[in-house]
Amino acid sequence: MPANKKLLILPGDGIGPEVIREVRRVIDWMDRRRVVTFDVSDDHVGGSAIDTHGTPITDATLQKAKDADAILFGAVGGPKWDTLGFQLRPEIAILRLRKELDLFANLRPATVLDPLVDASTLKADVVRGLDLMIVRESTGGIYFGEPRGVETLPDGQQRGFDTETYTTNEIERVGRIAFDLARKRKNRLCSVEKANVMQSGLFWRQTITALRDREFPDVELAHMYADNCAMQLVRNPRQFDVIVTSNLFGDLLSDLASMLTGSLGMLPSATLGAVQPSGKQHALYEPIHGSAPDIAGKGIANPLGQILSFAMLLRYSFGLNDDAALVEMACVNVLKNGLRTSDIMGRGSARVGTGVMGESILRELDKLAA
Repeated sequence: MPANKKLLILPGDGIGPEVIREVRRVIDWMDRRRVVTFDVSDDHVGGSAIDTHGTPITDATLQKAKDADAILFGAVGGPKWDTLGFQLRPEIAILRLRKELDLFANLRPATVLDPLVDASTLKADVVRGLDLMIVRESTGGIYFGEPRGVETLPDGQQRGFDTETYTTNEIERVGRIAFDLARKRKNRLCSVEKANVMQSGLFWRQTITALRDREFPDVELAHMYADNCAMQLVRNPRQFDVIVTSNLFGDLLSDLASMLTGSLGMLPSATLGAVQPSGKQHALYEPIHGSAPDIAGKGIANPLGQILSFAMLLRYSFGLNDDAALVEMACVNVLKNGLRTSDIMGRGSARVGTGVMGESILRELDKLAA
């Protein structure tokens, strides 16, 4: 049996604690079967931390995150905290975690499971079998570049400005993550930017090309402008395998790709840091949906995005590929059996709540492991 893995769980706000609860049941199931055991700790984050500690995330929680082998994150935010100042926004928690742990590569799969083909707003023959991965650089670019701000011009007008900036190292390290993923999939990578109108985009293209030529000559590399990529994602998404792009374009394109699958509630994500000399790699896993305060406490949230995030954690942080595949197959089988939460209802399916969906996953795990 593998040694205990140190796992920090940060449920957060809204539906975060509800969907995390179902993952805890999966963790308990794995512990009972003695497949792997986890040294689990919990803490407050986001609005929950503001209510408890007066800050979106404490230094003590950040230290727990640094000490953990992996972090499982729920969701943060809600109307209760909307009137607080910028530094007290619940979302500051995730920004601090990314910065303090240097989580620079955000991995967002967009996979259309066979039972949910009809849930997509696109035609079934366009999205059936879709399985792509978007790798977004998440600690640089225009969201963090300097200078930025709002200034008053001599004529009395005001001007707001942000700066898109990337270094060679920032591009190469996220590029390596993407090339490595491509090698494990179909060996194809598409790098996305705006090299036709942005100097930073041209620099991105040149740097990714040089990295491929130097370290990944076996990987097929294509380049695409971001606006064309958006169009191609809704025209022919299956042409893509792995996409790597900047913070801004990754933010837009990954949200667009997520809707190809039919529901935000289904999709997981991972954000990875650099592999340290000790071999440790900071990593945070979360579903891409938000805290959904409008349905919080009603027991109807879809826990599959959170459970599938845990499957990514098993695969990328702990190398437990078979166990990750087991969890993923349990989710697929439940959907094949026609069980649906409200967000993914279809013809002939049975509506269930968060807890029943979680219980159904456990029953499928029992069957698969028998």
